[in-house]
Order: sequence, then structure tokens, then C-alpha cells
Amino acid sequence: MAWADLFAGFAFYLILEGLFPFAAPQAWRRGLASLAQLEDGQLRTFGLVVVISGLLVLFVVRG
Repeated sequence: MAWADLFAGFAFYLILEGLFPFAAPQAWRRGLASLAQLEDGQLRTFGLVVVISGLLVLFVVRG
């Protein structure tokens, strides 16, 4: 894997992360507030689902 691919992926991540608060700051704030109210177990499950989803997408794209 080339370093350029890693940095391109990180740049894409930053673009997506910045897009939501830029486009809809109130909805983004409400979403964060609702995440902050989840129990630890629920938040871990949410994080696990996101990680597995990302791995599946990566597997399909790179597979």
C-alpha cells in the first residue's frame, strides 16, 4: 500500500467529516447530542457497526 493512498483516504475522511457540520450545523449538533445520551454499551455497538461497515466497504472496493 502506498503512502499516497493512505493520505488520500485520510483526506477523503476529513472532507466527509467537515461536510456535515458545514451543510447542516443544527442537524449535526442534534445528532451529536443524541449520540452523547446513549449508554456506553449502545455507543460501543454503534461504533462496532460503523467499523464493520467500513471494513465491508473497504473489502468490496479493494477486494
